[in-house]
Amino acid sequence: MIVNDSIEELVLDQRRYFKSGASRDVSFRIEQLNKLRSALISKEEEVLSALRKDLNKSEQEAFTTEIGIVYKELSYVIKNIRKWAKPRRVKTALTHVGSRGKIHPEPYGTVLIISPWNYPWQLAIAPLIGALAAGNTAIIKPSELTPTVSGVISSLIKETFPEQYVAVVEGGPDTSTRLLEQPMDYIFFTGSIPVGKIVMQAAAKNLIPVTLELGGKSPCIVHEDAPLELTAKRIIFGKFTNAGQTCIAPDYLLVHHSVKEQLLGHMREAITDFYGDSPLSNSDYGQIVSEKHFQRLSDFLNNGSIRHGGKSDAGKLLIEPTLLDDITWNMPVMQEEIFGPIFPILTYDHLDEVIAAVNARPKPLALYLFSKDSGVQNKILSNISFGGGCVNDTLMHLATPHLPFGGVGESGMGAYHGEHSFQTFSHMKSVLRQTNMFDFSFRYPGKNGLNLLRKLMKP
Repeated sequence: MIVNDSIEELVLDQRRYFKSGASRDVSFRIEQLNKLRSALISKEEEVLSALRKDLNKSEQEAFTTEIGIVYKELSYVIKNIRKWAKPRRVKTALTHVGSRGKIHPEPYGTVLIISPWNYPWQLAIAPLIGALAAGNTAIIKPSELTPTVSGVISSLIKETFPEQYVAVVEGGPDTSTRLLEQPMDYIFFTGSIPVGKIVMQAAAKNLIPVTLELGGKSPCIVHEDAPLELTAKRIIFGKFTNAGQTCIAPDYLLVHHSVKEQLLGHMREAITDFYGDSPLSNSDYGQIVSEKHFQRLSDFLNNGSIRHGGKSDAGKLLIEPTLLDDITWNMPVMQEEIFGPIFPILTYDHLDEVIAAVNARPKPLALYLFSKDSGVQNKILSNISFGGGCVNDTLMHLATPHLPFGGVGESGMGAYHGEHSFQTFSHMKSVLRQTNMFDFSFRYPGKNGLNLLRKLMKP
């Protein structure tokens, strides 16, 4: 663990190490990623235990959403990194006959990764994979709200890499502020919109490029033709995984009025099937991360009317999977991202109502649509801007390394996963190699080349 007094020295050491060129060699990068893979495997049981202690994640949920997804990301990156890192030739314009243009991916330098508490393992390690694959050095700042996982990350990195290459700095908001004051070459932040604004302001002072993975109120739309029983299972899975503490969880439901009651019945059945008749007694049901978050969520239970759930246990920081009906847009539960196991329900008659309602608010990180009608699908996808999402499923777009993951507008900027992670942490340097075998005199002043230039560069 790095203490505050040595943060400046750590950053300088990493910058010196990067300038030595050691991390640029692709074979070195692959070797380090293989070291990371071995370390991750050796720590798996410790990670599972830490996730259980900090968030009460079950072994299945922890492996699926935190550990397994990182394994797949790492394997995919190791397999493809040589191809991605090669300079890529581009076409030659008619005005540039004799030259060759190439794009050379190069690392930024020293990268700061600030990770959140809701998926404290995945959202620290997945960006690290991209940063190292691109040839950077990296500093990870894990969340203080999940101290056990943070400790495991710290010990794993310390045991695997020298500090001048990869390091972990633990601490609270003051530590993050201190890190943001340093001359980083790139900042990758995952967290809330308010903190994301602070990160961007700090980065702007030194013109540091950033990726911001934020959040927002992600809608879940169920049209009248959706297969309701299957739809209910997939919605309940997406909403209540990690007790709803997922940045891409369905935040609220927009269901066609004609199928609302039938869908609600299937959703109640799915909740009971997944979590039992008494979720507060289910040892595998996730807990709320802190008393502050628990109290904020508890206040939402007074909105509308409860159709299912609603019970809570303050001592254990547990809130049942809860369905809220009779919701209006001006209620507190609809004014901010919920980030918990509370699901407000609204209805609509026409798709145009859905499009207008969603577009009247900040662009969401995710959107989920359940409909078999390709016309309905195309209408929603072409008229609503959002970071990413699914048709007839929830969450699963996050789990593939072949799709970029990121937000738009207030839900974030930049994207990662797979090749997109490599690109995020790389500067694409353009290089033109010009021939000396001949020269075009018409490009120079005083050579009467205007007419020819007009022909070559005509609109």
